[in-house]
Formats: sequence, structure tokens, C-alpha cells
Amino acid sequence: MKVILFKDLSPLGEEGDVKDVAKGYARNYLFPRGIAYPYNERTLKILEGRREAIEAKKAQKRTDAAGLKERLEGLNLEITMPAGANGRLYGAVTNQSVADELAKQGYQIERKRIELQGMSFKSVGKYKVVIKLYESASAEVSVSVIGQEIKTESRTAAPARPPRRRARSEEQAEQADQAEQVDQTEQTEQLEAKADDTATAAE
Repeated sequence: MKVILFKDLSPLGEEGDVKDVAKGYARNYLFPRGIAYPYNERTLKILEGRREAIEAKKAQKRTDAAGLKERLEGLNLEITMPAGANGRLYGAVTNQSVADELAKQGYQIERKRIELQGMSFKSVGKYKVVIKLYESASAEVSVSVIGQEIKTESRTAAPARPPRRRARSEEQAEQADQAEQVDQTEQTEQLEAKADDTATAAE
């Protein structure tokens, strides 16, 4: 059914727009919230009475978009991602990644308004992203994707092996010394016992 929007509703449209929507959507959501009203002579007259105010709001939005465009195009966003030695990312930079980085800079931009060539970036390098602002206005923002090398577990575990081997060797040597001392003690005791037996026999 045809309705007239009396409030902005992204992505459906802006105040004053005439839209075709499903009847259920209009009756269950748009009408109860005062976002839209049925398209008829009465609502058209109401809309005409608000036309001047609506155009003033749109003019302000165009001005705001022009200012935002200038600020965004002065940015150089840096996004650090885990990457291999060949510059290939473990993952990808998406429009959500760019939206998160923009939020850190104080710009709240919906990810669906951010367009990346190829939908995502999968290698380190410098790129351009397009951000849709208002009507036909858009900003082109520079994005530098920086790779961060990840150290593997094998590299960190390798140096620990030699000390363990040395520890085992030292322990084995100590056990051998103890065993040798025990053998020497037993041999000495046996010799002393034989000597006593020999002395007794001689008497």
C-alpha cells in the first residue's frame, strides 16, 4: 500500500517521501508509531503544510554532509591485522572493521554505508573506501592495513629443549656415581669380612 513518511526511517526513506510498503508492515509498525500515514487527500494537505520545514531540514542535512565529507577525507585510518610474512592477512578487513576504526576517531558511521572494493581487504597495503553520506554525497577515505606477525609456538618451545636434555644427563651421571659408591662400599665390606675370616682361621 502507498504511504507518506512523516519521520525519517533508514533505509526506507525520509520525511515527506511517498513509499509503497506491505500492508502488514504499515498497519503493525509504521502507523502505530506515527512514522507514516496512509496516502490520501487529507495526509497530502498536511504534508504540503509541512513542506517548507521539510526542505529546510534537507538543506541542513546537505550542509552537514559536506562538512563531514571534508573531515573524513582528511583521515588516514590505520588497521592492524595478524598477517603472514608474505603480507597475507589471517582474516580480512571488512566494512565493520572500518566502522569500528571510525568509531575510535569519533565518527559513528553505519557499516552498510561503507563500501570496500571487493567487499573486503585480505592483504596489507593502502586502500580507498567510499562512505555514502546524504543523497549523492559520498567521501573517499584512505585506509592503511598493517600486518602484525604472529610468533608460532614451535619457535618459543625450541630453546627450552637443550636444558632438559642436560638436566637428564646430569641426573643420570649423579645416579651412576651413587651406584659406583655403593659398589665400592660393598666390595670393601666383603674384603674386610674375608680378612677377618682369614685371621680367625690362622689363630
